[in-house]
Amino acid sequence: MRLLTFHSPAGLKLGIKTERGIIDVAAASTEFNIQGVPATFEELCSGEAVDLQGLRQLVSAAEGKSGDWLLPEDSIQYGPSASRYGKIICVGLNYRRHAAESKMPVPESPVLFPKYANTLAGSGEEIPLPTNATQYDYEAELALVIGRRAHNVSEQESLNYVLGYCNGHDLSARDLQFRTSQWMLGKTVDKFLPIGPYLVTPDEVGDPQNLSIKLWLNGEVRQQSNTSDMIFSVPYLVSYLSQYITLEPGDTIVTGTPEGVISGYAEPQWLKAGDQIAIEVGNLGRLTNVLR
Repeated sequence: MRLLTFHSPAGLKLGIKTERGIIDVAAASTEFNIQGVPATFEELCSGEAVDLQGLRQLVSAAEGKSGDWLLPEDSIQYGPSASRYGKIICVGLNYRRHAAESKMPVPESPVLFPKYANTLAGSGEEIPLPTNATQYDYEAELALVIGRRAHNVSEQESLNYVLGYCNGHDLSARDLQFRTSQWMLGKTVDKFLPIGPYLVTPDEVGDPQNLSIKLWLNGEVRQQSNTSDMIFSVPYLVSYLSQYITLEPGDTIVTGTPEGVISGYAEPQWLKAGDQIAIEVGNLGRLTNVLR
């Protein structure tokens, strides 16, 4: 299943991508009189575990039918494929070749930092660049959203706690990031975490450690790698974090970027207004944003 959010006059709504278009979950559940179906991403993640049964029932009821609840995909404005109420935990230096290009040692434990709800953006949104920094950099990443409350889970069981996977773009202002030993300021600028366009359930993704990861800057490939180069795998990260932080449905983990970032160039040419960045991880769709 491919979940998404989209903008409406009433705010962000939950949608499901199908071959025929986008199901407006709230409108379709009314049309087919299916009770208890979440209308927003936050409602979906409001309990101890996400239950997709109602959404699957809705997809089945909608098969072969049409109505105002079925929207052409090119008519919607995507929202972020994440909860604004969940924790956002990011992992730094988690690809071996990226650590090498950054001239930093391979970490012995995951390097963690937060992002916040103000950083979230959807595919197609313009990303404003503040005037109080200049060294803007891209980072293509695999992100995941937690679907069950996770506390002290084993590495072997940890993937059972994942609701789905999506493209993430950890935009960074390097001059702010390295102003001090704490990275937060350079990572938490408004809309500096576009995420989407879809959240894809694990049954459609396969092994999260064998996904291609690519980033284009103005049509030129800049990052091209595979999640197999991760230092700390997705199962390890979910398990590791759950030893210290109770993970809740809707929490997002952004798992790090591969080599090819601008800061790794001998003479970096930083991002600027008008640049377009596109990201594809595995079969998760394409996340595209323009800077302004």
